Amino acid sequence: MHIEKTTYKFLKDLKENNNRDWFAAHKPDFTIAQNNAKEIYAAVREGLEQHDEIDKFKLFRIYRDVRFSKDKTPYKPHFAGSFSRSGKHLRGGYYLRIRPGESFLAGGFWEPNKEDLLRIRKEIEQDDSEFRDILKDKNYIKYFGGKFEGDELKTAPRGFDKEHPAVDLLRKKGYIAVRNFTDEQVLSENFLSEINKSFIALRPFFNLMSDVLTTNLNGESLL
Repeated sequence: MHIEKTTYKFLKDLKENNNRDWFAAHKPDFTIAQNNAKEIYAAVREGLEQHDEIDKFKLFRIYRDVRFSKDKTPYKPHFAGSFSRSGKHLRGGYYLRIRPGESFLAGGFWEPNKEDLLRIRKEIEQDDSEFRDILKDKNYIKYFGGKFEGDELKTAPRGFDKEHPAVDLLRKKGYIAVRNFTDEQVLSENFLSEINKSFIALRPFFNLMSDVLTTNLNGESLL
């Protein structure tokens, strides 16, 4: 199973013709492309469930909400879906976007709520060694470049020392691992295998974060 070239062509054409008239005239092409995408995301979930517990999957709609956006194009020229890990004992989620020239997968904690973000920062403030170990892990480096993506503050968050040796981690507003794909990689026969290998490489990171977010600073369970 793989991404069909016709699916990619539809997304490219949609980007160049992002209007309702064109979309209506090509609705059958959209249906075929969407069905291909659904097959891919179902296969991704099947792969994830071989090594993780997945609670929810969401395939995002192609229709844009333009009410509060300067960009009034009505459609997203990509397919995107997210997978949530199961229960309070497992935290974090996976994400995959398929878009010509801009495809990527990600995993981690994007815009965590303020309680979770504070708990993560407190853990880092107390001891950042396990986070550094994740970033130095050879598989993490291979697939995600040895860094966390995401927005960050210009200085230390309120209540934290701006001279703290882990201020680079404390400034983060989220903790995300990202792997980008070329069009050639997306259209290759081993794309699904590469997605699964990438998500497997995230497990040490998720294991650490699940432990942090389900315990207090003394290591006592909050569940």
